[in-house]
Amino acid sequence: MTPDAEFGYELLVCRYAELAWHPSEGPRPALVARQLGTQARRWDTVVIEVEPTAFERRRAFGERTIDSDLLHVVRGAPAEWAWYRDALPDPGYPWRYVRQAVHRAAGRDLIEKRRDGNRIEIRRVRPYPDWVERIVAVENKPDLDRSAADRLAEQLDHDIETGLADEAWLATETTGEPVEPALLRELPVEAGILATDFSAGVDADAVDVAWHPSDLAPGSGVRRDAETETLRLEIAERAYGKGWRSFHDTMRPDCRHFELRREGRALVPYCAAKGKVPTARECSGSCPQFSPEPPQWRTKGWPIKGGPGKGIERLLRRRRERERDRAERVE
Repeated sequence: MTPDAEFGYELLVCRYAELAWHPSEGPRPALVARQLGTQARRWDTVVIEVEPTAFERRRAFGERTIDSDLLHVVRGAPAEWAWYRDALPDPGYPWRYVRQAVHRAAGRDLIEKRRDGNRIEIRRVRPYPDWVERIVAVENKPDLDRSAADRLAEQLDHDIETGLADEAWLATETTGEPVEPALLRELPVEAGILATDFSAGVDADAVDVAWHPSDLAPGSGVRRDAETETLRLEIAERAYGKGWRSFHDTMRPDCRHFELRREGRALVPYCAAKGKVPTARECSGSCPQFSPEPPQWRTKGWPIKGGPGKGIERLLRRRRERERDRAERVE
């Protein structure tokens, strides 16, 4: 059944997007993440559509996010040795911070560096690829009452006006009525609507397109400004490193009540003590039901490096890697 909490619903939408993106135009290679955006706007679900060959070249840079400071260095690193201040664009902030980023990038083998007297020279290891095709924002609201629709209308208007995403969608639970209530709300016509039915769990057929979105990308021959393109790439990099299964970073899988339960083709966190999908706020060390794994669980019948909680973390990381592999193969 569909989890009660919006957090649980969000996880099901993310898993659906992994299985069946694009909902109206057929399979596209994509990565899915959650709770990403800018200081002004945070999206529930983010779908990064990728170019498979370029994405494979991106993966050669490692599995971790390349943050904004590192991107400035990695993208600007020259093919031949050069002083970093000659090679890189003016950052608009003190060069000492760029120098720190140069050392970090070299420490992760993203670039090469050497000293020539008092100067630090850099050289790229490989070109940073143009791997992001499109960015899609999805807002998740299982129960779309009028007040929720009013708030979402403002948020979706912001997405459409800024043009940071190429598509904007609303995901909401289907009601079974001849006309879905979401179609009667005053939402921007440019935003698509996904009518979801996760009552039997998640699969590729659990969602119908109730309204098709408009393409928010610039027209042919028109490019976004450099600042917007950089911001889009930063979001994509965070999505690449984080994914949507990173909830174990903000929850307590080391609690004896923490489980993963199957919802069709999705795995979601479950609290056996409370009998529901918990939120990150609920699943914390301050929870009255929090019960740490006893030491025996971490040594008896489990690898010495951790017990069931660590096993859950490894499982979720393996699934994230599997989806990255799949994005390289989709054509």
